[in-house]
Amino acid sequence: MNWLETLQLDYGHVIRPLIVGTLVAIVCSVIGCFIVLRKMSFLADAIAHSMLAGVIAGYLFIKILFGQQDPHLGAMLIGAIFAGISTVAMVGFVTNFSRIKQDTAIGIMYTGIFALGAFAISIRAVGKHIKIDIYHYIVGSVLSVPDEELWLLAIVASFVLSVVVLFYRPLQLTSFDPIMAASIGIPVLAVEYLLTACTSLVVVSGVQIAGVILVVALIITPAATAYLLSDRLDRMIILSAIIGVVGFWAGFALATIVGASPGASVVVMMTLIFLGALTFSPRYGLLADWIRKSGTIQQEIMEDVLGAILRSQGNAVPFSEIERNLTTRNPKIRRAISILSRRDLVEVEGGKVTLTDDGRIEANRLLRAHRLWETYLEKAGTPEEELHEIAHKLEHISDQATVEYLDDKLGHPLSDPHGSVIPTDKSQVGVDRDFVSSLMRDGNQAIVQYVGPPAQSLELKFGDRVTMGARSQDGTTWTLITEDGREINLNHNQADALIVRLVE
Repeated sequence: MNWLETLQLDYGHVIRPLIVGTLVAIVCSVIGCFIVLRKMSFLADAIAHSMLAGVIAGYLFIKILFGQQDPHLGAMLIGAIFAGISTVAMVGFVTNFSRIKQDTAIGIMYTGIFALGAFAISIRAVGKHIKIDIYHYIVGSVLSVPDEELWLLAIVASFVLSVVVLFYRPLQLTSFDPIMAASIGIPVLAVEYLLTACTSLVVVSGVQIAGVILVVALIITPAATAYLLSDRLDRMIILSAIIGVVGFWAGFALATIVGASPGASVVVMMTLIFLGALTFSPRYGLLADWIRKSGTIQQEIMEDVLGAILRSQGNAVPFSEIERNLTTRNPKIRRAISILSRRDLVEVEGGKVTLTDDGRIEANRLLRAHRLWETYLEKAGTPEEELHEIAHKLEHISDQATVEYLDDKLGHPLSDPHGSVIPTDKSQVGVDRDFVSSLMRDGNQAIVQYVGPPAQSLELKFGDRVTMGARSQDGTTWTLITEDGREINLNHNQADALIVRLVE
């Protein structure tokens, strides 16, 4: 007991702020995780600013009703919560019943409610009855927290943390997927207002530490830092609390050493911790992202290498010729060829590169996508000098389904605007797979596998052997030649309805 008394007498001025700050840092950091996940950071700022009007309203209510001269924390707390919930409700009303978006509504409402509090204080007849230390309300005062506020802080922290534990599952579901949460019976709106009430309590608790302006940083910064370091909500909450406590202790120590404001020092230290995580996070940090990008070869470069090999004359293409055809730096080309070789898309021997069967199919697919995009862009009115560059970008972001759709809408063109042949997709057309006859080329022989309704009038049946002739009428009419020499003309719908398989 003597040791505790000595500790209190000698270091009480330090122990008390550390206890207060630790409680606030924990509760702010925990509730901040849900604020960050819900993308409500700006709304938390709005709640913090609206507190001024709520605190003043609560104080005036108690003074007018009971004639109490000193500010009553309970009344100011209730007023602050009411102001926070009112802000959220008004933002939701404006967003849902007007053309105004949420960010604009937040900017209007929180500045308006904050100005309402400032307006009330500035009125001479009202302001003389208000005994609230506005300066410390704005900037905070961790060194002079009275017993009443300390006990209130402990109660608020216990209540908010209990709410998070008891309602963890609804808070988690509504944060990640509110639609699914509503579908299984969770009252999403009620959970949202519960979170708003807890946020209001937390903001009021943090006002004595950093003030109404900087308390938002205590809520957002540790949670955002933990978000960069974890992919699971439970771990994110624990990390956020740890970061909040460490940030407060380090900031308080910095303020003690240099003689600065504790609130500002705490926020500065937490911001530095965030910047460190942003830079050095093993998965989402800027440094890790740079290492991943510098150590990998973009898919676009490998696809360009395949295209360069396909367009070059001869089967075996020297490294130097590939490098001349591409604008990418040489080391990246060499690494791309190495990766393609490991994927069995190319073979490297004696400084020359050859496409494998799979590599030729992939290169043909890219060339086909490029020329189909050029055809589409030309029909859409794109200037001729821009066709190649735009099509080169589009070929790398188009999946197989998009290219097939484009080919069908263009009527399965045989050549691009430059007269180059659009190659057949080897993954679609072959002796071992069924495909629509509209994909056949001049001279292809095939066996009929199925005759759909649009083609049933053509007198073709399963097992008939047909040969594709030259197209006519600008490629819109297909001509099939049967074994008995009959010529059958098909339009696009009929050619798509006739399923065939190539003859070996």
